[in-house]
Amino acid sequence: MAHWKDYGTVWSDVVFFRYIAEGVEKSANEIFVWDLDKTYLDTSWGGFIELLKVALERAMSKKNIPGTNTLIRSLVDQWQVQKAHRHFPLYFITASPPQMESRISEKLSIDGIFPFGCFYKDNLQNLHPKRWWRLTKQVGYKVQALLQLRSMLKGDVRQVLWGDDSESDAVIYNLYSDICARRIGPHELRQILAQFWVTGEQVDTILQLQSSIPENDPVEKIYINLASDTDPDYYLKFGRRTIPTYNSFQTALDLYQDGRLDLQRTVNVAKDMTENYGFTNDELARSFDELIRRKVLVDPFVSRVTKEMQDVGILHFDFAPSVIPLQSVSAPMLSRGFDISGVHEPWISDRIDYLHDYR
Repeated sequence: MAHWKDYGTVWSDVVFFRYIAEGVEKSANEIFVWDLDKTYLDTSWGGFIELLKVALERAMSKKNIPGTNTLIRSLVDQWQVQKAHRHFPLYFITASPPQMESRISEKLSIDGIFPFGCFYKDNLQNLHPKRWWRLTKQVGYKVQALLQLRSMLKGDVRQVLWGDDSESDAVIYNLYSDICARRIGPHELRQILAQFWVTGEQVDTILQLQSSIPENDPVEKIYINLASDTDPDYYLKFGRRTIPTYNSFQTALDLYQDGRLDLQRTVNVAKDMTENYGFTNDELARSFDELIRRKVLVDPFVSRVTKEMQDVGILHFDFAPSVIPLQSVSAPMLSRGFDISGVHEPWISDRIDYLHDYR
């Protein structure tokens, strides 16, 4: 995978493998964090037997979520053009055990993906009848991993996070944001974490890590892959910073709007999905229109994407959005919250109701 490698640093139930020299991440102003399971790799497991099958699967047999490899490689290319940096600051988090590191590392190398590091969950200690329930409870593990990563980064770093709807990633990432910003007090935080099956030991570690990091919110944006087909309206309670997407094309469209991808690289993601994963042009058109209807995409980006996709044959020349696109909204307006058809939608919710699942 890389010429330099730290073979596993262990904190509690978090095991970290570093693929760059220590301290390199301190130079990055922006960090990308990608959940591996159901967000990059098309893998899932619900217990020991499924976990064993995944562990025994060869690297070449592991399949990607459609478009994700091209999406990451496009982000890398864009980063290197814009920043003139050779290394793309990417980390993966997985609930897979560290014993799978060599196969996952091999798979990422095959894909041409070279992250700064990867976090694994030390699940072997949970292979006991009294601890089996911990195999599928990820909130405590992932929050610890994110805070441990935060402790390695520069004070004013910005982070873009990817997850899915099968492991409470929207809850995890927003909780992490609230913990960093100190929007929740220690007593309330303990109560919330207990509701998500976070153990007392994990909570103690989380509070200890919180005390060692800067008091600011590093989270720039959160993407949630709707692997379980959750209603996207559920995510409105987290604010517009949290973007649920049905596929990699939708994610690429928002990344283009944010300036992290150019239009040609956005088109490349669409082509990958049609040429290699069987998506039809009509499916991509519906995905495009769905983001417009949710008021995620705004003009003039909608007009530019429409013209380019028509020129390359992905959209029909008679395509038109089913609703009038939202007119361009500035970042400061987003940060303060703004009205769309009388509905107030803040960029980040001041107060998130974590304990009630309105689905």
